[in-house]
Amino acid sequence: MTRFTIPRDIFMGDDAINHLKDIKGKKAYIVIGSERLKKDGTLGKVEALLHEAGIESKTFIGVEHDPSVKTVKKGTAEMIAYQPDWIIGMGGGSPIDAAKAMWLFYEYPDFTFEEAIKPFNLPDLRKKAKFIGITTTSGTGTEVTSFSVITDKDTGIKYPIADFNLTPDIAIVDTNLVLTLSPEVVANTGLDVLTHAIEAYVSTMSTPLTDALAMKAIEMTVANLEGSYRKDMPARKNMHIAQNLAGMAFSNAILGIVHSMAHKTGDIFNIPHGLANAIYLSYAIEYNAKTAPVKYVEIAKHLNLTGTTDQELVSALVALIKNMRKEFAIPASLKEFGINEAEFLKRLSSLAKTAVADPCTGTNPRTIDDSTMEKLYRAAYYGEKVSF
Repeated sequence: MTRFTIPRDIFMGDDAINHLKDIKGKKAYIVIGSERLKKDGTLGKVEALLHEAGIESKTFIGVEHDPSVKTVKKGTAEMIAYQPDWIIGMGGGSPIDAAKAMWLFYEYPDFTFEEAIKPFNLPDLRKKAKFIGITTTSGTGTEVTSFSVITDKDTGIKYPIADFNLTPDIAIVDTNLVLTLSPEVVANTGLDVLTHAIEAYVSTMSTPLTDALAMKAIEMTVANLEGSYRKDMPARKNMHIAQNLAGMAFSNAILGIVHSMAHKTGDIFNIPHGLANAIYLSYAIEYNAKTAPVKYVEIAKHLNLTGTTDQELVSALVALIKNMRKEFAIPASLKEFGINEAEFLKRLSSLAKTAVADPCTGTNPRTIDDSTMEKLYRAAYYGEKVSF
């Protein structure tokens, strides 16, 4: 038996945010990242819509990239004092992930991060509050997922929390909220979408439901990402929908070693998550396709890529990803990104070990051990073809 869980309601399209005026409740606690959403008027609009619904609100501003344990604890303490019945995570993946973790510890203050990272082992939520995810970037899909990733900045340990309880009650995918994104953000988050969709499609936990969502997300991303990068607004709106589809797919099918590798190097080497995924994706496909080419071949055929053999089709898919990286000025390797070689080699053994232990590795289509993960990291560092 398998399970498929998504938010009860997803409101998408232009002005989808207006649904906030129709929700029922008393208090909302809003979590955002920087001051950007305050300065551009998005936060004010949300507050006004909640006021129209008869709901007072309080806002937490200051969630950093790779949200920290310290930030989560600070927000949790404010929630406990404020006692909201709605929690709203708004922004990219970081503030929404942080809001999810705050929600967990608001409902269960004595719970620990060590307990929380046991996969799909959380107690029932919604005893005190329900959750709304409002995405303002087109990448993470976290407004529809069962995941939250929190980092202990003192130790560098990432806490990937995975449980269907964390799936938001309502997701708002307002296509007007992404029109001012920078080309750099569009590129990084767009290739994050492609990674989510491909990893979900080839995952050992994929199902016909997740396959349908993932393949549509792949198709839409390949068709629209360049236009979105060039500020074609219909294409940008399509990318916002594509990331949502990919989010629903990987929330249920889980991911693979691209994310395992990215989780371990993002904070240590200060690599934005989407950019790290963009670097690792081609290398992971080359590795996985040595023993599990079938679904990569299906993707290539669906995209009408050129090739008559499985190897040719997989190579065409890898070439497509490499060309997209080049088009969007994304480094092709960790070395090209600027990571110091001595520092990389010093950390390599530890990176490999923790990446293999990452929960995403368990659903990768090809198994991997510590020594092979070291080889894969080396290939991604030096930009070498994966032949093992």
